[in-house]
Amino acid sequence: MVPELLVSRKTFIFGRENSARLDANSLSEITLCAMPKNKNRKMTTLSEEEIIQFLKTNIEPTENHFYGNGYRTSVILTDGTYLPCVTFRNRKTIVDLAIRRFKEELSGKSVFSKSSGLGYREIVKTFVTSGNCINHYDISTVNFSRFAFPQNIQRQIKGETAMSWTAFVAKFNDNRMLSFGTSWDTEYFDLPDDFDLKNVTEIINNSYIHKNGEIVGHKSLGEERFDNLQHIYRQRPFFECYLDHL
Repeated sequence: MVPELLVSRKTFIFGRENSARLDANSLSEITLCAMPKNKNRKMTTLSEEEIIQFLKTNIEPTENHFYGNGYRTSVILTDGTYLPCVTFRNRKTIVDLAIRRFKEELSGKSVFSKSSGLGYREIVKTFVTSGNCINHYDISTVNFSRFAFPQNIQRQIKGETAMSWTAFVAKFNDNRMLSFGTSWDTEYFDLPDDFDLKNVTEIINNSYIHKNGEIVGHKSLGEERFDNLQHIYRQRPFFECYLDHL
């Protein structure tokens, strides 16, 4: 059944036959969703074409040399489950990477211990059984993610503060500050309800916020370490969704 497609200030809904566009000033409130004619029925699945059109129109992609461009969003599944952090990518890049790595393992160019003889099995296991992934046909709504830094701000997060640890302070346009830290990913970060990452004006790398409100460099911590620091907001787990033509 073709869904009934509605448009409001906070909703950007594509039809199978028609599409709607909102003013750019309302982008922060745009949502892509499909609703059934009967509101008591299960939410309708979005097509891959609808999702791609929304992403390319409204979401700035992040660059990743290994996995390809990522479009960071939040989604609602057809059963109403809300996922606040979902990155869309093109299938081709990850498939090409997997094929190349499989061939390397078979040819003896292993990144695993050659003596174990398990290199090929390990690389297949990595690609097949690791990571969080959802199907595009289980998605009914796509929206912006409030846990993703804008691309121009994310680019300012640089370098490792210590081995497997990156710390930084974000300054907001109302002069408030938050401390962030991650052991690996910089895709999404936890965030208090009354903050908006679009309002970040500056990133101060390799730093924390002392309980007295002052910014403290990592090398200046001394013996006190983290005891006298304000809360550090960490990276959030996220899902990925792969599309053929993104």
